[in-house]
Amino acid sequence: MKTILREQFGINAIKVERLSGLDNANYLVETKTERYIFKTYPYTRDILTLVEAENDALLFLQNEDQKGTQRPIPLKDRNYTVLDINEQKCICRMLSYLDGVFLADVPHTEKLFQSLGRFLAHLDLKLQNFVNYRIEARKLKWDILHLDLSKQYLEHIPDKKNRSIVYYYFKQYEENVVPSLPELRTSIIHNDANEWNVLVAGEEVSGIIDFGDMAHTLLINELAIAITYSCYDKENPLEWASILIRSYHEILPVQEKELEVLYYLIAARLCISVCNSAYARVKNGDNEYAFVSEKYAWQMFYRWLAINPIAAETSFRRAAGFPAKNPLPVEKMLSKRYEHMSSILSVSYDNPIYMKGAAFQYMYDAYGNTFLDAYNNIPHVGHTHPKVVEAGQRQMAKLNTNTRYLYDSLNEYAEKLLAKFPDSLNKVFFVNSGSAATDLALRMATIHTGHKKIMVMEHGYHGNTRAAIDVSYYKFSNPKGSGKKEHIVVAPIPDTYRGKYTNDNGSAGKSYAEEAINLIENSETPIGAFISEPIIGCGGQVPLAKGYLKHLYPVIRKQGGVCIDDEVQTGFGRMGDHFWGYEAQEVVPDMVILGKPMANGHPMGAVVCTSEIAASFEKGVEFFSSFGGNPVSCAIALSVLEVIEEENLQENAKITGDYYKSLLAALQKKYHCIGDVRGSGLYLGVEIVKDNTMEPDTELAHHIKNELRNRHILISTDGPNDSVLKTKPPLCFSKEDAFKTVEQINDILKKHYKTRIL
Repeated sequence: MKTILREQFGINAIKVERLSGLDNANYLVETKTERYIFKTYPYTRDILTLVEAENDALLFLQNEDQKGTQRPIPLKDRNYTVLDINEQKCICRMLSYLDGVFLADVPHTEKLFQSLGRFLAHLDLKLQNFVNYRIEARKLKWDILHLDLSKQYLEHIPDKKNRSIVYYYFKQYEENVVPSLPELRTSIIHNDANEWNVLVAGEEVSGIIDFGDMAHTLLINELAIAITYSCYDKENPLEWASILIRSYHEILPVQEKELEVLYYLIAARLCISVCNSAYARVKNGDNEYAFVSEKYAWQMFYRWLAINPIAAETSFRRAAGFPAKNPLPVEKMLSKRYEHMSSILSVSYDNPIYMKGAAFQYMYDAYGNTFLDAYNNIPHVGHTHPKVVEAGQRQMAKLNTNTRYLYDSLNEYAEKLLAKFPDSLNKVFFVNSGSAATDLALRMATIHTGHKKIMVMEHGYHGNTRAAIDVSYYKFSNPKGSGKKEHIVVAPIPDTYRGKYTNDNGSAGKSYAEEAINLIENSETPIGAFISEPIIGCGGQVPLAKGYLKHLYPVIRKQGGVCIDDEVQTGFGRMGDHFWGYEAQEVVPDMVILGKPMANGHPMGAVVCTSEIAASFEKGVEFFSSFGGNPVSCAIALSVLEVIEEENLQENAKITGDYYKSLLAALQKKYHCIGDVRGSGLYLGVEIVKDNTMEPDTELAHHIKNELRNRHILISTDGPNDSVLKTKPPLCFSKEDAFKTVEQINDILKKHYKTRIL
């Protein structure tokens, strides 16, 4: 090597040290008086072209008197590259050495970040006048503008949840950046101002190295990349990002449109980083240089997801001196709502929330707040899950029709869904909601049994259709309700907390079942169907006493009735230990009602039943649902099943739910206002009572709910007295989320009792 340096460059090296590098070999060269960087590359015409382009850029910056950039050192023949070393074709070049310490190795201060912002702005001002067709023509995987080139590496990210988050931001880029591209400025930029390329002296940036990833791309990408790598270890990345934006903007003003997409560009750079790290690990697992930023990239991903994009844009706009965008106040939104809709359609919380977006377990309001969603069980696998979104988009762009035609997704989903049930439940009818499923199930049960009488559960709820309300004690027994119809029989709720039988070892379940059996035996006409949820949601998240259905189902069947299980809220792995709630009762129903989470919020429901019930139904008038089981609904629902399996969400419901419940149980020992903690998996209820009594404390329950909302955590209340806190979050809810929720409940109760004492 020393001979080559002497013969080709006239440099008498006394020391040559190999440095780290990803795609090429780098060396530190020392003479008695100078230091240089020597770089070699495998020979290809494309690499030669780009190395020459990089040299051109560095020479241009030298001519423009840009401080802090390297100077190419020519060979003896005045060229800047050489193609023959030891009879082997190779590309190499020599660069001057820049003094300084890497940004990664120094404490980060506001002054240093101001210097970085100004340095990059000055650099980009110079590069705006640099034209190079070779750089403009390249499609570089590290260029955010070509984010799609990294999508092929998604499959190499081993953790499926991590993969979904990256996939989500790919989709967000398509949705929020791509439509704006014609309006965004472009330029040749450095394109890799990471912490190992930026040099620092004191609290000032002294230089930048490695122009190998230069690209003709969006000008704002320079800031996006700098923010990504300088802020990804920060707990408050927006604050540090704002320093960079403000100082950059002072030299090279950014435009409002650029700030609107900056949040997504930063996320896109993180996508590129982790995708290429994952691929590099598969391709070359021992190259630590490729993984140096990976840990912090994932850390920032999770922090970035918790940031409302509106909050990010507001912070960026403020840093550049632009006014914040002002959405309509909540009061005006409510007023506008009631211009067209009835107030009977209620809103949640004393202070309603004006929502604008959501992702996984987070919801984003119009004012920049992020809410941890510990409440909404309809987005079962997470809000806007990218696989679910793409499934709907792709199928919608291809075909949407009704079940009078033949198409693949109907058969495919029906097969996958029924595989989750025992063999006896082998027919499915698709509709548009859980309410429609209830209506259909009751109709089918009446036709099959010939009996109209229905036994329902006290405090049960099964939907909003006329027939569903007739079997929903929660609705018909309301003071404003229509009252119980003659064909309805109400079974007492088998509640081991408030009921007469409290020993949940099987004896209470048997005793409650005997009460229901007495009602059956005293009925003048047979019971055509019995319908119940495994956990009575509107009853206050009350699980059926152990063994209850095991004793009751045989009696229902013996007198000619069918057993209908409502899994709208409890199904699809939410219970943790079981995929379906009825499994906890060690029974198999005759019919199962599905809805809410089935398609992650896309309107879809189903009735699953035995072939015998289906055969009875087939003797009557044709069944048809215009949209039930359409190709788009089936594609989305299939994706939900796949995500549950791929991301082990039932297991997560079990692990996180058990942890969550244990934290709530510990809180129960601390505060006498918590009467009961119940439920399973991620479907839990916390009964709030007046201290050391069983008297419901509706006021305190509402206070906890609304105070959590004010602290940006969403739960709700339910039960006959609306005194039970209910929490049933998306199945991607984590232990950290559970801890945060219980920690805040603890703080609310601590302050509540302190206020009472004062």
